Amino acid sequence: MMKNKSVSAEQRLELLDILKVRFEDHMNRHPDLNWSDVLKRIEADEDKLWSLGEMERTGGEPDVVGVDESTGEFIFFDCSPESPAGRRSVCFDRKALDARKKNKPETNAMDLAAEIGIEMLTEEQYRHLQELGSFDLKTSSWVQTPDSIRNLGGALFCDRRYDTVFVYHNGADSYYAARGFRGVLKV
Repeated sequence: MMKNKSVSAEQRLELLDILKVRFEDHMNRHPDLNWSDVLKRIEADEDKLWSLGEMERTGGEPDVVGVDESTGEFIFFDCSPESPAGRRSVCFDRKALDARKKNKPETNAMDLAAEIGIEMLTEEQYRHLQELGSFDLKTSSWVQTPDSIRNLGGALFCDRRYDTVFVYHNGADSYYAARGFRGVLKV
């Protein structure tokens, strides 16, 4: 389903205000960056602004967590305390969704990420996020999975318990009310 990727003037102002407040409230995530530089990048790309809006709308609470040194792009991660509420109860990918015979979820993580215009976090990115705070204490998040695991029917997910980040496996077709996915967007 193709969504209208336009952002109204009112939505733009509201989203930019939310992102600015979050940026200023969590300077530990980006101590050497300033909002005016981030704002210039966001305002220069309407598609990225729309994707940030979708990250926000689905409960991701996107925030800047670094800069891609090779491109100069700002890196946004979903920084919600728990896996984004609007992206839970999804199996891993389309292949897993199509393989389910009954009790199919509405969608899957990979398709939803593509629809929003983001990518799922890698395990390395997930671990970086956990260095910035304590996330997924009650939920879990699918992460990108190596083909060698996915080709055998599995997929990886992560969470934080006992002050430790864990990486687990599950059948890619499984889904749980407390499991979603976190995304990354470069702007």
